Amino acid sequence: MKTIIDKANTRGYFNHGWLKTYHTFSFADYYNPRRIHFGALRVLNDDTVAPGEGFGMHPHKNMEVVSIPLQGYLRHGDNVQNESTITPGEIQVMSTGTGIYHSEYNASKTEDLKFLQIWVIPNVEETKPEYHNYNIRPLLKRNELTTFISPSGNTPAHLLQDTWFSIGTFDAGHSVIYRMHKPRTGVYIFVIEGEINVAGENLSRRDGIGIWDIESVTIEATSETQILAIEVAM
Repeated sequence: MKTIIDKANTRGYFNHGWLKTYHTFSFADYYNPRRIHFGALRVLNDDTVAPGEGFGMHPHKNMEVVSIPLQGYLRHGDNVQNESTITPGEIQVMSTGTGIYHSEYNASKTEDLKFLQIWVIPNVEETKPEYHNYNIRPLLKRNELTTFISPSGNTPAHLLQDTWFSIGTFDAGHSVIYRMHKPRTGVYIFVIEGEINVAGENLSRRDGIGIWDIESVTIEATSETQILAIEVAM
């Protein structure tokens, strides 16, 4: 087993082996990018957007982009006439291929928007852009990891990459075993809320750990916890 820790309170340029994280100054104290070199995983944005604010039209190309609302109302618009609003329990997946312009705004005038946005490098480029929303609420079960993105098509969403996204909320003291789906992949475990122990490391809110060269790993919730696991090709 090989691991690397990515602490939320790290500042500046963090470089340890293949994992590189760069924390910039915040966008109006609301924008917190984590630029990650972990196999096909490249960016994990942890964003809080004030009521009525957001990010105007900007481009993406040849990137698989997943947005996961944690609180509030995320409104998306793009240059191919997609427009919608999603809330916690729903996800948005874009395969940007040859290129797409899109915007993201807080659709509420009173409540902060909190959401994660993850960028994954595809295994094929210059494809036709696609955009989809998915409701994953019926799949979520307490004290279980729910896989909601995979390359196989047996989950609500898929990406153009050997990538599996799983999410779960766990009671304190509950453990779950994460089993790798394929050889030569690694898993990045991100603590959305709470505290966990994994691979002998104690991690707190917004901490992450990358693990590879394993078949499985045990994750123990040491408080009520929500985690996101992203398994990617290395």
